[in-house]
Amino acid sequence: MAYTFDFSGRSALITGAASGIGAASARWLDDNGIEKLWLIDRNGEGLDALDLSCAVEKRCGDVADETFWSGLEEEIDALDHAVVNAGIATGGEIATLAFDDWRKVMDVNLDGAFLTLRTALRKMLPAARGSIVVTASVTGLKPVPGIGGYGTSKAAVAHLARIAAAENARHGIRINAIAPGGVDTAIWDSGEDFRAATRKYGREAAIGAMGKDTPRGRFATPEELAGDIGFLLSDMAANVTGTVLTSDGGYTL
Repeated sequence: MAYTFDFSGRSALITGAASGIGAASARWLDDNGIEKLWLIDRNGEGLDALDLSCAVEKRCGDVADETFWSGLEEEIDALDHAVVNAGIATGGEIATLAFDDWRKVMDVNLDGAFLTLRTALRKMLPAARGSIVVTASVTGLKPVPGIGGYGTSKAAVAHLARIAAAENARHGIRINAIAPGGVDTAIWDSGEDFRAATRKYGREAAIGAMGKDTPRGRFATPEELAGDIGFLLSDMAANVTGTVLTSDGGYTL
């Protein structure tokens, strides 16, 4: 077997593909020869804005909707790779967090990840091969006050990935998770404090200020995370399954 980043003749599914890590992963796979991408997001305009050379199937839908996945499962013949990436953020300390906000983040980040993972596995099992990466978060490893819903959902998806890896290694399917630290993506734009800092200092300065808290001194780019994900998907990581790769610029040191 040639251990390269050559994805020619293969297909992949990516959720949360319209922006950030998902969009960067789509571009990375396209640059490395992927034949076909299934791109999922609620943001149809963002999906349409992606300029890719491979065959692309774009679907707008809610990853937490089982009916959506049932329909898509009938459309996909087979699948080689998947990036389980869709996610949303929520803020607030546990004592003051509204249950509706808790449920919303669990619906997308955990239930959506489960449904995505289940569909991908069902499409990989007949061929007894494949690889999957689930986007977790360093906040699922390190307790960070004020984001209990988000951090808990990401801890859960990391463990979900490890259980799936244990169940499917004998079937030739690898599943890993990646736990990013701060990444410059649109997920920050939903936070009230970040929006206030952006209005006062500008977005670049606001992101830069937060990144100074890491030993590396800055947040990662989506492209850097896409490279990590691409490695885990590739044959270069043939012996890696059930791991949670921390990619946080040293934040957890």
